Amino acid sequence: MSIAEQGMKPSRQRFVVLALITVATMINYLDRTLMSVAGPYLQRDLGLDAAMMGLVYSAFSWSYAAAQLPGGVLLDRWGVRRVYFLSLTIWSAITGLQGAVTNVAMLLLARLGVGVAEAPCFPANSRVLVTWFPQRMRARANSVYSVGMYFGIAFLSPLLYWFTINLGWRLLFVTVGILGVTYGFVWHWLYRDPHHQPRANEAEIALIEEGGGYSRVENLPFSWSNVGWLMRQRQVVGAAIGQFATNATLSFFLTWFPTYLAVERHMDWLKVGFYTVLPFICASIGVLVGGQVSDYLIRRTGSLTLGRKLPVIAGLILSSTIASAIWLKSDEAVIVVMSIAFFGQGMSNLGWTLISEVAPKEMVGLTAGLFNLCTNLAGIATPIVIGLVVQSTGSFYGGLAFMAVVALAGAVSYIFILGPVRRLEIR
Repeated sequence: MSIAEQGMKPSRQRFVVLALITVATMINYLDRTLMSVAGPYLQRDLGLDAAMMGLVYSAFSWSYAAAQLPGGVLLDRWGVRRVYFLSLTIWSAITGLQGAVTNVAMLLLARLGVGVAEAPCFPANSRVLVTWFPQRMRARANSVYSVGMYFGIAFLSPLLYWFTINLGWRLLFVTVGILGVTYGFVWHWLYRDPHHQPRANEAEIALIEEGGGYSRVENLPFSWSNVGWLMRQRQVVGAAIGQFATNATLSFFLTWFPTYLAVERHMDWLKVGFYTVLPFICASIGVLVGGQVSDYLIRRTGSLTLGRKLPVIAGLILSSTIASAIWLKSDEAVIVVMSIAFFGQGMSNLGWTLISEVAPKEMVGLTAGLFNLCTNLAGIATPIVIGLVVQSTGSFYGGLAFMAVVALAGAVSYIFILGPVRRLEIR
């Protein structure tokens, strides 16, 4: 029966689930950002130059990208609840252990470990969207949990910088690691898939299914032929290139941005902590605006392609304005430009909603893992490129120009490569 025929008001467990993945995502990105907060102090204590620091920033993305396919396979096989629990607790434990490193080899090993453990997180989020939310609500749901990527960093930044200055970077890693492990057990206690969640009534499950959600999905076993088939689909390729561009901007803000303000703009470290707040707030707003605009366009035009692509293209074009900081003298003007660029990056984060729309329902985990593998190559390349540019030129100018070009290439990919947004059917 339809929802109306049941005469039952849907329960609201999908919003509880949304809150769970929002907090998990906030912890995920908080752990990634700690390295940039601790960077100058850690660099001094371990005796690392700019090129080696770029390598350290990049190391997370090596293993993160490499573990995407295995993470997606585990997700399809074991389910969201178990895989997310293991991911959360392991990456948080390794984050805490980073507070005990004494040399660059230990640091690189820890960063690689965090990357492997975090790999299933976003494919899991994508799977949660597909299983818990009807299509008309997915972009807004995506924007809410994605705010966790920026919101915690935005409002915790002054505290994190104060903590590092007064209590040391080692205790910073240990404290955040303990927080994450604790939340992992909260997740395992509260999360269930729709048909295993006793607090979700039949009306809520009907709402999900009638709206295009997949509360029951039979997963295909992993095969390399499925990987090859996905890599031949223009929707997957176009979205992956676009998300590479999105991640390049994000990677800069998560790694080199504080050092850019301190070295290029000559700000003291506590001032850096306060100046980093505005761009992250703007990115949070960009995420919410992108989600609202996307769902609004779909309601008004009925076009999934227009609704999912247009906000991303606009966001990538805004991100490219980051290069204008090269010619600005005022610190305040630079922060405004950085805020506009990061606002655009937040809008373009809709790529995760889009990939959940095009992934075959039997291979959501694998498709999301492959998508994230391709896009996180930006997390490998960006810190290394910027580190080498700074090392060789003594300036961030070339790095900012590199990110602007990549952002424009992402917009071109969405316009010309991606094509229509539609669910892929396995042949």
